[in-house]
Amino acid sequence: MATVGGGSGTGLREQVYLQLREQIMSGAVAPHDRLVEGRLCEALGVSRTPLREALVRLHADGIVTRRDDGYYPMFPDLDSIRDLYELRITLELRGIARHVENTDLRFDRALLEAVRGRWRALEADPPAPSPDIVQLDQQFHLELSTAAGNPALTRALATVNSQIRLVRMYDYQSPERVRATVTEHVAIVEQILDGDLTGALESLHGHVGESLDVVEQRAVQAVTAHALRGRR
Repeated sequence: MATVGGGSGTGLREQVYLQLREQIMSGAVAPHDRLVEGRLCEALGVSRTPLREALVRLHADGIVTRRDDGYYPMFPDLDSIRDLYELRITLELRGIARHVENTDLRFDRALLEAVRGRWRALEADPPAPSPDIVQLDQQFHLELSTAAGNPALTRALATVNSQIRLVRMYDYQSPERVRATVTEHVAIVEQILDGDLTGALESLHGHVGESLDVVEQRAVQAVTAHALRGRR
């Protein structure tokens, strides 16, 4: 494990977090090995404070789990991924479907126009592939749900998103995947704003379903990497 470079306190904490996250998600840390603070501090060349802050963030991300004796890496549970994604798709689609069924309902157009503006900017200048893009993606889907006007659906979607965040971090590993996601987001919002709700519903279904296929494939690769390294 490489030593973290110097810099400001904030920069150092971010570097420790990013390096530990990469080590865990790449399978470089065996899934059943406890993350020993002293050993990690020595390997990274940092004190316990930034390391502990990184572990807290990783725990919030669902990348590590905390037990009585310390932190351990988490890795995707393939048995539950599809069930959670099926629930996610149901919640996502319901936000638009309720408007198709009841034409008296109205979307929050101001929110949708703001969302469209942000994603058009990303379409013009796509971000580099990174696990962090899942946060942008989740924000998009939560804002889409919020604009649809059922807070209970949005709260349920936020809960599901927190449960699948780890596996979704494997989604954005290529520029093509990032660009496709951005383009699809813009198209979905524009269809809603144009009143083409049936088209938006179909586009959203295809978009989320494709994400499931990609994530499931990446998760299998991740589990395999963890398993192989864990035997060494």
